[in-house]
Amino acid sequence: MRIGPYSLAPRVILAPMAGVTDKPFRVLCKRLGAGLCVSEMTTSDPRFWSTAKSRHRMDHDGEPDPVSVQIAGTVPRIMADAARYNVDHGAQIIDINMGCPAKKVCNAWAGSALMRDEGLVARILEAVVKAVEVPVTLKIRTGWDHDQRNAPLIARIAQDAGIQALAVHGRTRDQQYTGTAEYDTIAAIKARLSIPVIANGDVDGPRKAAFVLAQTGCDAVMVGRAAQGRPWIFREIAHFLAHGEELPPPSLSEVRDILLGHLQHLHAFYGELSGVRIARKHLGWYAKDRPENAAFRAVVNRADSAELQLRLTRDYFDALVAGVTPELSAAA
Repeated sequence: MRIGPYSLAPRVILAPMAGVTDKPFRVLCKRLGAGLCVSEMTTSDPRFWSTAKSRHRMDHDGEPDPVSVQIAGTVPRIMADAARYNVDHGAQIIDINMGCPAKKVCNAWAGSALMRDEGLVARILEAVVKAVEVPVTLKIRTGWDHDQRNAPLIARIAQDAGIQALAVHGRTRDQQYTGTAEYDTIAAIKARLSIPVIANGDVDGPRKAAFVLAQTGCDAVMVGRAAQGRPWIFREIAHFLAHGEELPPPSLSEVRDILLGHLQHLHAFYGELSGVRIARKHLGWYAKDRPENAAFRAVVNRADSAELQLRLTRDYFDALVAGVTPELSAAA
């Protein structure tokens, strides 16, 4: 699959997720097999570009190519300015958010709310495509609600505007993340376009990825929530697509080492105070399938230093590797 000058392999992409797909997580997922990792949503409003949150979201130093940055907003001129700004700060692909279902985003008529105004969609896409020389991609849903499934029309508008790849989450905005992804709708969109189409929604493992690709005829699949606490899902999908067989799950010692490396990157990227706080949700995701998960989270969430957070995590997984029940204690 190609997006502009970039050849993406394997055909599995990390979905943009606010508060999740920061640089430490993108770098990790890329290392573990993702063909492309899209940044968490970045505001197009220049008043917020100097905040700590935006500075971290726009930090791409050392990130593997190609760097895909998602922007969100409602005003064509401002979106064009945001695209230029992000390209100047390292973006090699600009992705436009018209798929986010969050109420605070939609209340501002951004994200998936834009799909209710097809004329505005066209003006935004045309403005951004003309503003930058890098490829521009788009992420949408199947529509606003059950009665407004206009994704096929939006897809055609996108292709005509010069969008170079389209990701479709197979749900309407009002479904949020409930129900079943509409792969037939995604397949219909793919059949009408000449640009690459990426299928998103409910891709939670290698066999499901292969099924979705076969069902939709899409060029790639996009993985979101299934990657939380399981970043090795990308190499599992890549291996299955290439060889038709499933990889064994990672050993507990490998999970431990992946997680400790992730924590250290978070601490270094955000600083100790914020890094420790942000790491807590990742710790919960990594341990979510363990029977002692609740006890582990109760203890590790009390860690207020990087050193203690790392030690508690290492001790927990070392006990699992040794085959004994972890002795959970937050004592220094």
